[in-house]
Amino acid sequence: MPLVNTKEMLNAAYKGGYAVGAFNVNNMEMVQGIVEAAQEQKSPLILQVSAGARKYAGAEYLTALVDAAVKTSDIPIALHLDHGADFEICKACVDGGFTSVMIDASHHSFEENIALTKKVVEYAHPKGVTVEAELGQLAGIEDDVNVSSDDAHYTNPDQVEEFVKKTGCDSLAIAIGTSHGAFKFTGEAKLRYDILEEVSRRLPEFPIVLHGASSVVPEYVAEINKFGGDMSGAKGVPEDMLRKAAEMAVCKINIDSDIRLAVTAAVRHYLAENPKDFDPRKYLGFARQYTKDIVTHKIIKVLGSNGKA
Repeated sequence: MPLVNTKEMLNAAYKGGYAVGAFNVNNMEMVQGIVEAAQEQKSPLILQVSAGARKYAGAEYLTALVDAAVKTSDIPIALHLDHGADFEICKACVDGGFTSVMIDASHHSFEENIALTKKVVEYAHPKGVTVEAELGQLAGIEDDVNVSSDDAHYTNPDQVEEFVKKTGCDSLAIAIGTSHGAFKFTGEAKLRYDILEEVSRRLPEFPIVLHGASSVVPEYVAEINKFGGDMSGAKGVPEDMLRKAAEMAVCKINIDSDIRLAVTAAVRHYLAENPKDFDPRKYLGFARQYTKDIVTHKIIKVLGSNGKA
């Protein structure tokens, strides 16, 4: 099955009351572990590439890895640009074979956000590429995205209808209390479901996206700490909160930090117990299995997308 864009899979997710996982990839083992899990669970899948991933591995290498995954699976897979910073990056990814792009102009004014998003849509749509936009700003740090808690702000439901109508975007990332990175909350976790409900009322059957939605799996944090790491204070979004959002209007949930934590826990664990090993295939193979395990868990317990391919 060739790469697909996100339009049909997100529309199906809205109607089915589940969400599609958008998992960030940085290397071969991540791609393999994620795709193997989705294939076994018969789940639609979004593989997404951030600015940091492009700098680390190169877009050409990552698209080749995704092409290999597509050839060895029979589930619908979309290749998505995560947090495209400007028109030029979005254009390069559209031209380079991505089937979906995100233009993140949320740090601009409302009017500038509309203008830039519309420009990307007008370039992408004729080429069959879907476009995600963002309204509101999440706090936290992830690759080139760095927003302080003072600059973060919730999505204003009063703006969403005008924004979607004027831009023509296919999905909308909103800010309801999630944040980037592994240190999301200092106190009790809280999501603004009231904002989500009002946005979905104003945009009926329109796909909503949650960024910064890793749960920062406590078992992996404990494992990292046990084998020499220091993740003190790491805290994510409780999985029951994410499942509730997936049953509402949220059709795409981004997961990055949990993959990183799984890989780090695996490598630390393996090397601590096998100090004489120096073959990367062994500890990276261990990391691939951890990646597969966490993605399988997310598909079944958080996203509800198993059997939906």
